[in-house]
Amino acid sequence: MTWPMLFGVLSLMTFQLADSAFIGQLGRDPLAALGFTLPMQQLIIGLQVGLGIATTAIISRTLGAGDELRAKRLGGLVITVGGSLVFALCAGLWLLQSWIMTALGAEQALLPMIRSYWIPWLVAAWTGAVLYFGYSVCRSHGDTKLPGYMMVATSLLNIALDPLYIFVFDWGLPGAAWATITSFGLGCLVIYPKLVRRDWVRFDLGQLALGQALRQLNGIMAPAMVSQLMPGVSAMLATALVAGFGSAAVAAWGLGTRLEFFSIVVVLALTMSLPPMIGRLLGAGDIEQIRKLVRISVRFVVAWQLGIGLLWVVASGLVSDLFTSDADVQEVLTGYLVRVPLSYSGLGVCMLMVSVCNALGLAMRALLVSTLRLFLCFLPLLWLGSQLNGIYGLMSGALVGNLCAGIMAYGFYRAGMTKLRAEPSVAKA
Repeated sequence: MTWPMLFGVLSLMTFQLADSAFIGQLGRDPLAALGFTLPMQQLIIGLQVGLGIATTAIISRTLGAGDELRAKRLGGLVITVGGSLVFALCAGLWLLQSWIMTALGAEQALLPMIRSYWIPWLVAAWTGAVLYFGYSVCRSHGDTKLPGYMMVATSLLNIALDPLYIFVFDWGLPGAAWATITSFGLGCLVIYPKLVRRDWVRFDLGQLALGQALRQLNGIMAPAMVSQLMPGVSAMLATALVAGFGSAAVAAWGLGTRLEFFSIVVVLALTMSLPPMIGRLLGAGDIEQIRKLVRISVRFVVAWQLGIGLLWVVASGLVSDLFTSDADVQEVLTGYLVRVPLSYSGLGVCMLMVSVCNALGLAMRALLVSTLRLFLCFLPLLWLGSQLNGIYGLMSGALVGNLCAGIMAYGFYRAGMTKLRAEPSVAKA
C-alpha cells in the first residue's frame, strides 16, 4: 500500500520543484513572491493533512465495525467540512494578506506582484485540498493505487502546462498557479465521479448524528492538526528572519525549502510503512523486535539522508544555475546547499521518531518532540546563527538545529521504550 503513495508524493514534490525552476527563469522578484507563500501553504497543508489523518482513522474503523452506510456518510461529511474549513482559511489569508506580508518582512516593491499571484494561488490551494480529501476517502477504503496514480498524472500535467501558461500565454508568475488549478481541477473530475460510482460517499448528512460525528472527527483531527500546523508557524517565523536579508535571500530560502521536501520523500514513505509493523509487534509484546526494527530504520535514514546531503553539496553550483538565472539568488542558494542538506539525517531521524512514538501509543511524546524540534532546536539556532554571521550563519544554524533535533528525538524515543518495557501489561504480553 505504501509504494503507490511513495511515487505519488514524489511526483507532487517533482512538480513543485519544476514550478520553482520555471518561476526562477522569470527573475528574483517572482521567486521571492513565491517564497512568501510557502509558510501559508504549509498552514493549509497542515489543516488538510490533519483532517486526512482523521478521515482514514474514523472511516476505516467504521468499516471494520461493519457499518458501511455510516462510513459513506462520514466520507460526505469529511469532504463537506474539509472543503468549507480550507475555503474559510483561504478567505482569511486573502483578507489579511497585506498584514501578513508586512509581518513577514516583504518589501513594498514586491506587494503588487504578490497580490496578483495570491488569488490564483489560493484557488489552487483550495482545489488541491478538495482533491486531497477525495484521496483520503480512497485510502480509508484500502485503495492507495488510484490516489497514487492520480498524483502522478496531475503532477505530469502541471509540469506540462507550466511553460505554456507562464511563457507562451505570458501569464508570468500567476500562470504557475493556473497550471495547478487546471491539473487539480481535472483530478477532481476524475476522483469524485469514481467515489460516487463506488458508493463510497453520501451527502444525506441529515441522517447522520452530526454532533457525535463532528466530535469524533475533531477528537482525532485536533491533535493531528496541531502537530501538522507547527511547521507552518515555524516556516513563517523562519521566513521573517530570512526576509531581513533581502529578496534574494527569500528566493533562495524558498527554493531550498522545496529541495528539502523533495529530499525527504523516502523518510516520508518510512513514516507510513513503519507504524503498522510496530503496532503488530507491540500487540504481541515483542519490544525487543521493535527496538531492532527501529534501530535498522534509523541507521538506514542516517546513511541515506547523509548521501542525499552530500549529493546536494557536490551538485550545488549546477543546481543553483538550473533553478535561477539571478546571480545573487544563485550565490545564496549555493550557500544553502553546502550547509543545510548535511543535516537531513537529523531531520529524518526526528520525523521517524515522531511516527514511531505515535505507533507506540506515546502521542504526547510525539507532539513534544515535534514542538521541541521547531521551537527549541531549529528557530533559536536560526536566530543565533543570523546574529553571528548573517544569512550564511542562519543556514549554519539550521544545520546544527536539525542535527540536535535528531539526537533529542532519539533520546525521547529511547526513554519512551524504557517506560513501555516497565509497564506490567507489556511485560506480561
